[in-house]
Amino acid sequence: MSTTTSTSLTELAGLFLRLGTTAFGGPAAHIALMEEEVVRRRGWLTQQQFLDLLSAANLIPGPNSTELAIHIGYERRGWAGLLVAGIGFILPAMLIVMGFAWAYEYFGTLPAMAGVLYGVKPVIVAVVGQALWSLGKSALKTLPLQLVAGAALLLGMLGVNELLLLLGAGILAGAQRWPTLPRKSVPPALLILVAAVAGLALLPTILGLGPGTHPAVGTAAPLGLLPLGAAFVKIGSVLYGSGYVLLAFLEADLVQRFGWLTQAQLLDAVVVGQVTPGPVFTTATFVGYVLLGWRGALVATVGIFLPAFAFVALSTRLVAQLRESPLAGAFLDGLNAASWALMAAVSLTLARTALLDLPTVLLAAGSAGLLLRYRINSAWLVLGGAAVGYGLQYAGLL
Repeated sequence: MSTTTSTSLTELAGLFLRLGTTAFGGPAAHIALMEEEVVRRRGWLTQQQFLDLLSAANLIPGPNSTELAIHIGYERRGWAGLLVAGIGFILPAMLIVMGFAWAYEYFGTLPAMAGVLYGVKPVIVAVVGQALWSLGKSALKTLPLQLVAGAALLLGMLGVNELLLLLGAGILAGAQRWPTLPRKSVPPALLILVAAVAGLALLPTILGLGPGTHPAVGTAAPLGLLPLGAAFVKIGSVLYGSGYVLLAFLEADLVQRFGWLTQAQLLDAVVVGQVTPGPVFTTATFVGYVLLGWRGALVATVGIFLPAFAFVALSTRLVAQLRESPLAGAFLDGLNAASWALMAAVSLTLARTALLDLPTVLLAAGSAGLLLRYRINSAWLVLGGAAVGYGLQYAGLL
C-alpha cells in the first residue's frame, strides 16, 4: 500500500463526493474521470498503479468503478481512506436517486431527462477517449500487449465473457514472459488469484443465483427490511458486468422470484440508475425507496455495495504481492491490456449511442479540444453539456 500523509481524508472525501455528484455516463466514464483526477491532476498514483487497481476491480464482482474508488482510497489513506472514498462516491448518487424516487412516488412518473442525457453523452465520449489515450501509453507499452488488447477488444465486441477475456489475456502475457524468466516458478499469489476468480465466476451457477436460472413464478416472499437487504447483498456478491446484467438479476429475483416489483417499476428503476450521476448500482436505492420508503432505500443501497467493500479489503494485499513477481507482473500486464480493451469496447458502444447528429458531434469535438488544449476540468464540461442539452429540450429542438 502506497499510503502517504500528503492526502488527507478531507481531500479524499472532497474529490469523491464531487465525482459522485457529477460523474455521469456509467463505469467507463467514472474510470476516465478518476484517472484524470488522481493520475494527471493530483499525481496520487502512477499510470501503472492505476491500471493495476483497475484490473483488480475488474476481477471481483460488483460495480468496478466504485471498487476502483475504494482501492484508491486504500492506497492513499489505508482502511479509513477505503471507507471515505467509497462512501463519498456512493452517497451523493444515493441522495439524488432518493430524490428521483420521491418524485416518482409523488407524481407517478419520472422527470424528463432526455435533454440532459443528449448533452452529457457526447462530452463523456470525449472524456473517455482522452483517458483511453492516456492509459494506453502504460497498458499497451509492447507489441505483444497491443496484440492482446486488440484481440480482447474484438472478442469483447462479440460478447465474450469479460472474466474469460481478463484471465486469458493474463495467461497469454505470462506465457510470453515465461521463457525469459531466470526462475521457472509460479508465485503463490498468482495461483490464489486465478483460483479465487474462477471460484467467483462459478459461484452464481453453483448456487443457482444467475439471471438465467428462471425461478418459478408465484413464490413471493414476505417483504421486509431484512429480506430486502439479503436480496441485494446476494446480487452485489455475484454480479459481474454492466447495468444490463444488473437488470437481469433484479428481474429474476425481485419480479419473478419474490413478486415485489412489477416489470414497469423495474424498468423505471434502471432508467434512473442510468441517467443519474455516480454508480449505476444506485438503482437499488430507487427500488428500496419504492418498496419500503427511505429505510428500504438505505438498506438496499448498503446491501448491494457492502460486498464491494469486502472484496476490495480482501484483495488489496494480493495486488501488491503480484507486482513483486516477474511472472505475476506479466500476468497483471495482460490483465491491464484486457481492461483497457474492455473500456474501449464500452466507449465505442457509447459513441454509437451518443453521436447522433451534428450538434452532438460538435459537442464531442469541442469537449475534446478543450480537454487537450486547456485541460479544463471535465466536471465543468459535463455540467455544460447537460445545460446545453436541457436548453435544446426546453426550446423544443429535440
